[in-house]
Amino acid sequence: MLTVGDKLPELTLPVQQGTDALPAGETINLAETDGKWKILFYWPKDFTFVCPTEIVGYGDLRQDFADRDAVLIGASTDTAHVHFAWRRSDAELATADFPWIADNGGKLAEALGILDKNEHVAFRATFIIDPDNVIQHVTVNGLNVGRNPAETLRVLDALQTDELCPCNWEKGQDVLRPAA
Repeated sequence: MLTVGDKLPELTLPVQQGTDALPAGETINLAETDGKWKILFYWPKDFTFVCPTEIVGYGDLRQDFADRDAVLIGASTDTAHVHFAWRRSDAELATADFPWIADNGGKLAEALGILDKNEHVAFRATFIIDPDNVIQHVTVNGLNVGRNPAETLRVLDALQTDELCPCNWEKGQDVLRPAA
């Protein structure tokens, strides 16, 4: 599995966003950074139970991530058409307006090392990637346990301080200052 310090694979993959039109071959190039941080999070499968709670949770914090120069990118091993159908079927998912990678071949999930060998879907993995495309944080959950998007935001805040941040540190709190 790729981890802290590794580069995000520079792949161009199918992507789906919005509910206005059927997917038409749109892609996302993971090598592009535009000087922004990336929050890449995988869920196992569309039309399931835990996944929409996470997607909506991340979507609710989209502006908070944007305020920190970070873009949200969701992903699963479904196709762009399945992503589109799922978004169209659920009003809350339709408002989660950020790109969803359609990694139906598992190319990125396999490169990241997060493909469940038995179920052939991605684990619930979250990667915080800096503007140089270097992974700075990774969490991976099993298939049945959801994440806390607010914790991802808290970790991003800590990473962006480039300081020593104690346990449970929150933005605006003091960082640690070693004695000189």
